[in-house]
Amino acid sequence: MTTSEENYLKVIYHLSNLTPKGVNTNAIAAMLDTKASSVTDMLKKLSEKEWIHYQKYQGVSLTDKGKLNAKIIVRKHRLWEVFLVEKLGFAWDEVHEVAEELEHIQSEKLINQLDQFLNFPSFDPHGDPIPNAKGEIIKIEKQLVSEIQVGKTITCVGVKDTSVDFLQYLNKQNISLGTKMKVLEKEPFDGTLKIEINNSVLVISDKIANNLYVKSKQHRF
Repeated sequence: MTTSEENYLKVIYHLSNLTPKGVNTNAIAAMLDTKASSVTDMLKKLSEKEWIHYQKYQGVSLTDKGKLNAKIIVRKHRLWEVFLVEKLGFAWDEVHEVAEELEHIQSEKLINQLDQFLNFPSFDPHGDPIPNAKGEIIKIEKQLVSEIQVGKTITCVGVKDTSVDFLQYLNKQNISLGTKMKVLEKEPFDGTLKIEINNSVLVISDKIANNLYVKSKQHRF
């Protein structure tokens, strides 16, 4: 599998989680910053290898084989992110681009031993689940902070926005995975929240609250 093919499978996988009825060609082009015609050519190749279901002018979906391949790519990416943070001291806003390169290493033995070395983590530094070697994923049922009722104590388990700017903002506010917070007050006019973290009160905007996930429950699928 080429690097380009891996990138396409990963993008289709991520988009299919948002649009399960079929991924639009233009959406793939936008994610990969390429022309729709180039996407069409690649989709034909992926279809010939039986990694996707593709028919012109209809949505694209992954075959079972394609979905497993995509999950393994995601697995590699997220394991490398854990390694960079836990073992090399990278911050969570620094790891994505490096992991984008490392995810294309083809050695299955290396990745399985990396997984063992890291003590088989279930989640990456941003709270996203890491598929195991069989492609199984622990799925957290989570809510956005903006959806939480006043008075509840919650635990941060992930971020919707993984941009460097947002992650650096959270660093400044001492918010990371596992941070416990209590919703003290919500402003009806604009959704601004007043929350308590480590006995300190912080006011966060509706935009911030709509990009922070808190745990509800989890299961494996």
